[in-house]
Amino acid sequence: QVQLVESGGGLVQAGGSLRLSCAASGRTLWRYAIGWFRQAPGKERDFVATITWGGGSTRYGDSVKGRFTISRDNAKNTVFLQMNSLKPEDTAAYYCAAGSRWSGHDYDYDYWGQGTQVTVSS
Repeated sequence: QVQLVESGGGLVQAGGSLRLSCAASGRTLWRYAIGWFRQAPGKERDFVATITWGGGSTRYGDSVKGRFTISRDNAKNTVFLQMNSLKPEDTAAYYCAAGSRWSGHDYDYDYWGQGTQVTVSS
């Protein structure tokens, strides 16, 4: 069992930055990849980024490559999503998730946080 809690969302102007945090708990975290997904109202859930807990390998969705960075702090059991050069189209609820596969597909993730809202104004 894995519990995930996101934080760090908010309102920011276009071009600004935010850092999201995903605090994870569970005895077998090293087995999981942690992913970030986002969902805007009326739209499907999109893959943002993922990182393996043990090796730190990363993967990004095409729309955020070069702007977002996923990282982890193993000592604090926390995964971060640094978001730079934000655009209005980045506005969405952002969710972190834990899954046994290092994947960009939400169906590969078994545990989900409650989400945190990011709003980018133009």
